[in-house]
Amino acid sequence: MKYLFFTNTPAHVHLYKHAVQTLQDRGHEVLVLARDYTCTIELLEWYDLPYEVYGYCDTSKHSLLSRLPMHYVRAIRYARQFDPDLVFGMGGYAAHTGAVLRTPTVLLIDSEPASFDHSISTPFAHAILTPETFRKELGENHYVFSGFKECAYLHPEVYEPNPSIRDRLDLDDDEPYAILRLNAFGSQHDVGKNGITSEQCRRLIERLSDDATILVSDEGDDVDLEGLPARPFDLHPALMHDALAEATLLVADTQTMVTEAALLGTPAIRSNSFVGESDMGNFLELEEERLIHNVARFDDVLELATTLLRDETIDETWQRRRNAYLADKVNLTELIVDAAVAHGDVGALEAIHQFDSPRRSESKPQIGVGSD
Repeated sequence: MKYLFFTNTPAHVHLYKHAVQTLQDRGHEVLVLARDYTCTIELLEWYDLPYEVYGYCDTSKHSLLSRLPMHYVRAIRYARQFDPDLVFGMGGYAAHTGAVLRTPTVLLIDSEPASFDHSISTPFAHAILTPETFRKELGENHYVFSGFKECAYLHPEVYEPNPSIRDRLDLDDDEPYAILRLNAFGSQHDVGKNGITSEQCRRLIERLSDDATILVSDEGDDVDLEGLPARPFDLHPALMHDALAEATLLVADTQTMVTEAALLGTPAIRSNSFVGESDMGNFLELEEERLIHNVARFDDVLELATTLLRDETIDETWQRRRNAYLADKVNLTELIVDAAVAHGDVGALEAIHQFDSPRRSESKPQIGVGSD
């Protein structure tokens, strides 16, 4: 069969990379249609995935909107030439391309705030997959799985840490370090939202540098680090998960890397204007499991980050929590491959169930974690 995958952001490359490779190994034809956005193309090259670029945009919202018509023209043109049997993606590009080609499309969605994208994409989907924590109904073709999209590449059955990462980062074996991740807030669902400011970033670096080496990953490249006790994360972006797995702490105003930290057993503090009673279900659950902290007030971020960095038991505690939490979560790559082989007819797959219907699987096993 022939499968088409859309990767509009770097996170989408990670989501589908193992499924693409598995399907290729089984003799299927696969094509990735990519948007040239931040490091998306670098990742596709790193993993040697077959791709075509349908368009470019930078981290501003205007950049995306002004280029949208030609993005669609090129995407549909490439898709017609490839003539897929099934399309995978996370939003409008995939759904509308599938509709034009009259090809079934499977959407994998995990962000509740993206209401506009949901309204224009889900009516055209053959199947919609979301995590069980997703709290919004997306129609009769909405199915859920136990886990997050990050389980496609950070599930224990899939991910293996890179033992050389500290050498690559020029860090000693026992040197504590914290990663500060700053979002560009350039996506459609980020309209009206904000996170850590440049001044707050400076205060955070000055406060935490007494307890750890600070590595800064700035998506919008807005923060001037000159004169600050911090350095940019300057390795290839494909190595970020390895760096995150070894980190003592992540402080971020973004979304995906916070979930990634939780699945790797790295303590994480998330602070942006999404935080609150109407927050996304995945972050509420991860906080309930004590794998992340959602913090609205920046002064509270400073205090909590300092406390966590000075906790000598933190590594063991978080790894124990992480292992217990992931005990019943799906290997999402296997699920994507199964959905592909089933031609998108996901209703019969044992690992999923329809939104708001009883689970097919057994309840989560009880795992002894002491007083934790």
